Amino acid sequence: MSAAAAEAAPAKKGNKKLIIIIGAVVAVLLLGGVAAVVMMKKSAAAAEAAAAEEDGGEKAAPKKPKVAKHDPKAVPSFVPLDPFTVNLADRDSERYAQVGITLELADATVEAQIKAFMPVIRNNILLALSDSTAAELMARDGKTRLAARIQRETSRALGVDVPEEEPADAEAEDPPKKKRKRQAEPDLPITAVHFSNFIIQ
Repeated sequence: MSAAAAEAAPAKKGNKKLIIIIGAVVAVLLLGGVAAVVMMKKSAAAAEAAAAEEDGGEKAAPKKPKVAKHDPKAVPSFVPLDPFTVNLADRDSERYAQVGITLELADATVEAQIKAFMPVIRNNILLALSDSTAAELMARDGKTRLAARIQRETSRALGVDVPEEEPADAEAEDPPKKKRKRQAEPDLPITAVHFSNFIIQ
């Protein structure tokens, strides 16, 4: 064996050891970074939970409404209601609305229950419509709020315990001395309210 070959063999072994050591150091650093991120997330969640307890069980950020998850394979079940004609809450003039409503159901078996409670459902929807003004209902946000209210009122007529919605301007007035704990929103049998007709005159 020549002297050059003898020197090359230890050099190759030294390079392999160096690569293994560098790889081990990089792996340790990566694991340490992942552990640090996990610990920071846990401490942030714990701080948020502690802040929520101090605020009377409510989180500082407003709760987003549940979005109904639709199974693309499931065939939706709809119940169209007879059109509603109602006087609106405008004080300066006589305004009325003609509204066509279709209810989207979480389960097709709810349809028989809706037909049984139809007088109560129509009454609750008429009351919700008559509380609104023409200006509120002409805006998209007003229609969205009305659909959410009809969803709650219809579910309430079916016997679901739906918590009362707090008015949006309640917080703008005097802040309450003691905040009430917000009830968890139950799963409603009405997953969505669709307007098939909406005329305001």
